[in-house]
This record gives sequence, C-alpha cells and structure tokens, in this order.
Amino acid sequence: MNIHSHSVEVRDLDLHFGDVKVLQELNIDIHQGEFLVLLGSSGCGKSTLLNCIAGLLDITDGQIFIKGQNVTWKEPSDRGIGMVFQSYALYPQMTVEGNLSFGLKNARLPKDEIAKRVAHAAEVLQIEPLLKRKPGALSGGQRQRVAIGRALVRDVDVFLFDEPLSNLDAKLRTDLRVELKRLHKQLKNTMIYVTHDQVEAMTLADRIAIMRGGKIMQLGSPDEIYNRPQNIYVAGFIGSPAMNMIEGRVEGGNFVADGLSLPLDGYEFQNRSHIKGNVVVGIRPEHVLTGDAVESAVSKADIEVQVVEKLGSDTLVHATLGAHNLRFRMDGLSRVKEGDRLRVGFDTSRASLFDASTEARL
Repeated sequence: MNIHSHSVEVRDLDLHFGDVKVLQELNIDIHQGEFLVLLGSSGCGKSTLLNCIAGLLDITDGQIFIKGQNVTWKEPSDRGIGMVFQSYALYPQMTVEGNLSFGLKNARLPKDEIAKRVAHAAEVLQIEPLLKRKPGALSGGQRQRVAIGRALVRDVDVFLFDEPLSNLDAKLRTDLRVELKRLHKQLKNTMIYVTHDQVEAMTLADRIAIMRGGKIMQLGSPDEIYNRPQNIYVAGFIGSPAMNMIEGRVEGGNFVADGLSLPLDGYEFQNRSHIKGNVVVGIRPEHVLTGDAVESAVSKADIEVQVVEKLGSDTLVHATLGAHNLRFRMDGLSRVKEGDRLRVGFDTSRASLFDASTEARL
C-alpha cells in the first residue's frame, strides 16, 4: 500500500441541520486501497459521514476530495463511488442479471462491456448460478451479494458500505464478513465501511475511526485501538466484555485503589506530567491472570466470585475486588463457582491509565 497516495480526503467537514451540529470539524485521510471502518453507536454520525462522502447530503462547511479531485459539490454519480446499503434495494421484477446490468444500461455502456462486467462480478461474488433468478427467490445473504455486485460492476475506485450485514443472521454475517475480506484482498479498492459491530470492525479494518457525537475519538489500526485506547470512551467501546475500569490515584509509582496496588514500572506513559488528582486504570478481562500464571504476576489481589457464565470455549467470571467489580476470563473447563475466593494477578504493561477528569490516556 502506498501510504502517500490518499484515495479520499475529508477536510474540516461540518454538517448542521438547523442549530443541530451533526458533524464537527472532521478531518480524515483514507489511503489508496485501504479498508477503513467507521465505528460507533447509533446517532454518532458514521452513516451521515458516509452519506456526505457519497454526495447524498450537502455539507455545511469543508471539502471532500476523491482521488485528488474536489468533489464537494459533485453529484453522487460523478464521484467514482459504488455504494452498498443496509437494505438490499434490489428491483424485485428483474432477475439478478437485470439488477446487475441496470445501471450500466442507463449509462449507455456497450452490450459486450456490460456482459463482461456482470460476468466478472458474478464470478468474484460466487453468484453465477443465481443470475436468472429474481430477488424473491434468494436468501438474505444472496441478496446482499447481488447488492454488492451492483456496486462492483460500476468499476469505481471507492466502495462505500452502510451496515451491509446488519439484516443478516449471525452465521451469515460471519460468512459474508470473510467474503468481504477476500473481496478487498482481490480487488485492492478503497473501502469505507460503516458498522456498530465491533467484531466486524476489528476483523475487517486496516484502520478504524471510532466516532462519538459527530467527532472522531480515535483513528488507528485494530491493534492500536485495542491495546492503546486514547480515552475512556474508546477503551469501553472496544472489547467484549468491556474493559474493567477502576478509579484510584498514583502514589510513589503505584496505582492505588481500595483492595488493589499496581506497580507502574512496566507501564508506558504517554504523558506522565499530567498525573494530577484521580486516575482510572483499565484492565481487559482477558489480561487478568489466573491459575499458575498468578505466581509470576507483578501484582496480586484476592477476589470473591459473584457470577459465573459458562460460554463453552471460556468461562466469564464476575467478581468483587474490594469495593470494585471485576470481570475476567477463565478456561472453559475451569470449575470455578459462585462464592469461591480466588487470587488473581495483573500485568501492568497491558493495562491502560486515564485521567479521571479529562478521560484521556496518560
């Protein structure tokens, strides 16, 4: 990937509906061939941003560039994009082939060119046996493939996906997620993908932009966002079950809270000078050490088990640590039960430390 060539650039983008500020001073550069995921809960502005890039909404301020061209006021059809929506939006009276070729016929492409593009899309998406069927005779997953195919035949630089898998059942979503990953590898086009599903985001993305209240809270690779969340919101949004958050203070190089003292020797501070007042330590459930691993832990604590959830591959334990709640994972075969008292360990180098008032990473 040539990281110096930007496929899509958003500059100082604002979008207001009357007095309501939906998007505020958004800046983002999307690299050529990158798979970027816009992630956030409902109402955070992710679909709105996608619609602005697509040209379906007129922005209040700022500029949008695609392949170096200013497309801020261009029509959607002139932006070199293909869009796939949550609803499949197929023409029910047309066959799959008809749906795939409809836009190309309207654009007056030669017949042989249309046939070539439809055949290519059908092959890539493995829907060749379905070409003569109508949408009513297709499953949800097959319909979504046809919707993706309709964007694919346009032969564009940038694909925009607005929650394309959210209408499908869990198994189909997993299957199509793998398909999309394969498709991106094969086509090497720029893809911008909106979802509220963090598993989709983590598995598909080269980079994730986590949005809240019309702003980007963090933009980074899935690894960066998981291991080095820049604020409490991102830390709590990514990871299932969510990160444990414990409020306390820093005293003489240790994080101290009721029932817990964590040496901070192994912790990489981003900003040590900002430690004033209370801090919050974040520990992911999968980073709490149990069993034999506790012996080598730099910090240990005694907890009482409250609730045990057996999930098959692993066991999720809800416990109390002093005045705090703590969630952690254990092996699926572990015999832990409610009321047990256990000793657990913590690896500070994998923890996250935040300022309690600004919520920013320390």
